[in-house]
Amino acid sequence: MTMPNRKLKIYLVAGEPSGDALGARLMRALKKKTDGNVAFFGVGGDSMEKEGLAPLFDISDLAIMGLAEIIPSIPKVLRHIKNTVEDIVRVQPDIVVTIDSWSFASRVQKALRKKKTGIPQVHYVAPQVWAWKKKRAQTMYKYVDHLLTLLPQEPKYFTPYRLPATFVGHPVIESRVTSGDASAFRQKYKIAPEKRIIAVLPGSRHNEVSRLLPVFLETARLLKQTDDNFYFVIPTVKTVAKRVKETVHGSGLEVLVVESEEDRHNAFVASEAAIAASGTVALELAIADIPHIVAYRVSPLSALLVRHFLHIQFVNLSNILLGREIIPELLQERCIPANILSYMKNILEHRDWYEKQKEGFKKVRAILGVGEQTPSENAADVILNLAKK
Repeated sequence: MTMPNRKLKIYLVAGEPSGDALGARLMRALKKKTDGNVAFFGVGGDSMEKEGLAPLFDISDLAIMGLAEIIPSIPKVLRHIKNTVEDIVRVQPDIVVTIDSWSFASRVQKALRKKKTGIPQVHYVAPQVWAWKKKRAQTMYKYVDHLLTLLPQEPKYFTPYRLPATFVGHPVIESRVTSGDASAFRQKYKIAPEKRIIAVLPGSRHNEVSRLLPVFLETARLLKQTDDNFYFVIPTVKTVAKRVKETVHGSGLEVLVVESEEDRHNAFVASEAAIAASGTVALELAIADIPHIVAYRVSPLSALLVRHFLHIQFVNLSNILLGREIIPELLQERCIPANILSYMKNILEHRDWYEKQKEGFKKVRAILGVGEQTPSENAADVILNLAKK
């Protein structure tokens, strides 16, 4: 691919840790495709920073979830939107790519479109219109020039409404989670061979951690009563690490909290099973072949709105892809320690849920793959073609 003599300027906007991981992989692919002839600007987290981005602001400010939780943060979020758009106009990049976090990304894209800059605008990760707000698919073309989707069935929701969309594949299959080193993890943290490691994953947003971690820790306490050899690890991210550590300390339970990507992947592979919030992390567990359950809870107001608008049977992506429940989904009033304990015991004793999951994980991995290139390389190709135009 012929690139301009000057460095290509790409503006990336990732508002939370899942988008930060996608953004970092995309940056690596773009550097590879351009022989390093690219400069990055924008918003991202630690992973994107390691790839060469100087973030405009700390994305911890956006680590919020649910309508009731967002309202108090509106002034700060609006300020970040304004500053991001002003920075894009200042930089004059060849292309703008927002990644995931549609509630934040859409506001940036709309505000930028009003400026009539002529800069191509791309969004990476389709909003889940097949789950709710189907009408959103009809209007996205007004402020996004191209959509990159992670799932093969997604483009058909947008292309009839004048928005070009390309399925690039799900970058979770690029995750290094499968190459984690269990023995190195045990050795580093002096975890005895007889200890049964359970990964506890309460999410990457503040409100997820505050609602889910106390429930998960109480489940851990109950599990520990059934077998003293259970050993709990929380792989977390910078945005919520302080809150996680404070909650763990207050619980009085012995729990290892790790923050690096290497520790996270090693912990996954070392784990016998996991308790997880819904989202990308649950897909990572499926890719790594780690049996798990998903438990999730939002505020009563958010739950009411979700029940009104949601049009799908499942919330977990593995279940959605397979059209059947292989991962137990313990949501809202079902998200209590006694329920989680019951399903975890079933998995840990290798009963029916365990076998169902192991069989399903193989199919999930097959669905998410796409051709000879990695999903990030596929995404980079589309972005570079649009930037050239």
